[in-house]
Amino acid sequence: MTMPSQERPASRQEALRDSLPLTADLLKRRQACDIPAGYIDDYLALDWLESMGGTLRLTTTGQNICRSVVAPHRR
Repeated sequence: MTMPSQERPASRQEALRDSLPLTADLLKRRQACDIPAGYIDDYLALDWLESMGGTLRLTTTGQNICRSVVAPHRR
């Protein structure tokens, strides 16, 4: 069963959001090569990641989203 095309972007965005803390950890450990294929391009398109001098890092938006994903788990 295929989902309507309107639901696909939301579920992809949810998957990206849920994976953002892991992505941030991989970037911190300089292991961007372990980020799943296609995620970097999507994070860049969403303005959650930026490339500064060849180094990937979370944008302010990406940091805020990452905090919002991690915060509910800390309670």
